[in-house]
Amino acid sequence: MNKEVVDVLVIGAGPSGCVSSAWLHNNGLKVKVVEKTKFPRFVIGESLIPRVMDHFEEAGLLDALKSQKFEIKPGARFIRGEEVCVFDFSNKFGEGWDWTWQVPRADFDNVMAQEIIRKGVDLEFESEVTDIRFDGSNSITTVKDKNGDTKEIHAKFVIDSSGYGRVLPRLLDLEKPSSLEPHSSIFTHVKDTTRVPGQEGTLISFDILETEVWLWVIPFSNGNTSVGIVGPTDYIDQLSQSGNTEEALRCAINKSDYYRDRYGKLEFLFEPRRLTNYSCAVKQLYGDGYALTGNAAEFLDPVFSSGMAFATESGILAAKLAKRQIEGETIDWEREYSDYILSGVRVFSTYVKEWYTGNLQTLFFHQPENPDIKRKICAVLAGYVWNKDNPFVKKHDHVIRNLAYLIENEKEIKL
Repeated sequence: MNKEVVDVLVIGAGPSGCVSSAWLHNNGLKVKVVEKTKFPRFVIGESLIPRVMDHFEEAGLLDALKSQKFEIKPGARFIRGEEVCVFDFSNKFGEGWDWTWQVPRADFDNVMAQEIIRKGVDLEFESEVTDIRFDGSNSITTVKDKNGDTKEIHAKFVIDSSGYGRVLPRLLDLEKPSSLEPHSSIFTHVKDTTRVPGQEGTLISFDILETEVWLWVIPFSNGNTSVGIVGPTDYIDQLSQSGNTEEALRCAINKSDYYRDRYGKLEFLFEPRRLTNYSCAVKQLYGDGYALTGNAAEFLDPVFSSGMAFATESGILAAKLAKRQIEGETIDWEREYSDYILSGVRVFSTYVKEWYTGNLQTLFFHQPENPDIKRKICAVLAGYVWNKDNPFVKKHDHVIRNLAYLIENEKEIKL
């Protein structure tokens, strides 16, 4: 069997894999990336948050992405009936990027993949990891290519950025149930012939149909728009008695007073796809000789677009720690990696849970607005969930619930 020897093997060429492999390559390590699919390939997760821009810049990928002129995302809008709440990333607590992008992921991910190839990273498409074993300080990974031929890749460290493929969680029995309630989604793209000029036509929007049910609208710079419905799995099941995804999504759009006329009759560019019970978790984020990043580790919920931020945050951190370990340093992976990443996951998990309880929506739509509270929540929505100077990060486990309780009590007193 053929054998390759590298410093680091990266599984998956999505944002996490590209960021980690680019950083490793830029810092002098020999890295190999194996990707099961052929790019460009369709994937969901089309809305980014500003924290990812730090990682693209540090990995040397920012200029290539900027050149594509993807749709700028300066904030996000939440709609509930006639109520509207707009968050502006330039008006948030603390430092950080003021904007990011809304992207067709097939194009976006392909730009990054081609850029790391241009930089000199060895990226092999249509190659699947079928087995892995660890031998002391080294790993031996069996990879099968598109022709069915197999080879071994010997690496000093493995970074699993395989996303929903969750390669190492499956091979090493690391899967565990998510703590979040089961939700599902149906989505497609439309040719946005009804797009209106200005911010109204380009700003990402979340239209709340019921407390736990919302419609996303994500306009792209290519003239298309992503439209999707998210809700409890049993609710999504009931949108179409026959299980037809097109019927279900049209039913959902027609429930939206805001978007019914705009998108209700537009042709879908592909048969709507469904993700069922998408939240996932793992027993551990690292082991001897490997680290899990992005969706290979944890996926929460699409409501605040946190997926890619955790992917790139964990990808670049895993790369930095792997380099230090390969160079002989003893790394406290529990403290420097797992504790750090999971502290951010816990913050966003709270916001997701409080969104679906309705408490966070109470804060969003409360009038008159409290500018200070809004700036602090905006920083969380921008992905700066490790900044403990922000009380809405540090006290996330009770601050939203307590404020919502006070607002509701205030309403009752006035009545």
